[in-house]
Amino acid sequence: MDPKATGDVLEIGIGSGLNLPFYNDDQVRRVYGLDPSLELQQMARRRAASLPLEIEFLHQPAETAIPLPTESIDTVVLTWTLCSIRDPQIALDEIGRVMKRDGRLIFIEHGCSPDERIRGWQHRLTPLWKRIAGGCHLNREVKAILDQAGYELLESDAGYLPGPRPVTYTYRGVARHGRQFRWWSKGLRARV
Repeated sequence: MDPKATGDVLEIGIGSGLNLPFYNDDQVRRVYGLDPSLELQQMARRRAASLPLEIEFLHQPAETAIPLPTESIDTVVLTWTLCSIRDPQIALDEIGRVMKRDGRLIFIEHGCSPDERIRGWQHRLTPLWKRIAGGCHLNREVKAILDQAGYELLESDAGYLPGPRPVTYTYRGVARHGRQFRWWSKGLRARV
């Protein structure tokens, strides 16, 4: 299987660095690991010490300006992170800014189930779940959030992982930011 993360990678919500061993050092030049938790970043630093990758840690929430140049990142990775970001639209706009035009967003996220009964449980459980699970929203409409932020899905699937259905409905996929199409259409409207 070809590695999906390539080039300069930004992992939003790197946490304790569980994904770090999966980055292929032949395909990935550098990893920027963004996370607001210093404790989790310390764990990630220990994990990173034994890896042949260049890793730089950014201590901040995803909704603030990312200290990277515009269009400098080849791959952005979100692993069970979008569900806990306070304002996903702001974070996705900033992610779109730092992604190269041909960059990709790889994601696996909790989200709202299509099953009405399960979705009802997700809505009831989310207020409590957010308090015990680091702000995680079980009921976010992941595809709609990506679409509203201007992302186009290149690959996508969803389903239940093993465990209780209200907490295991998961979206997986690859997306790209459609800003080049939005800029073009905005320019076209301005000229007409």
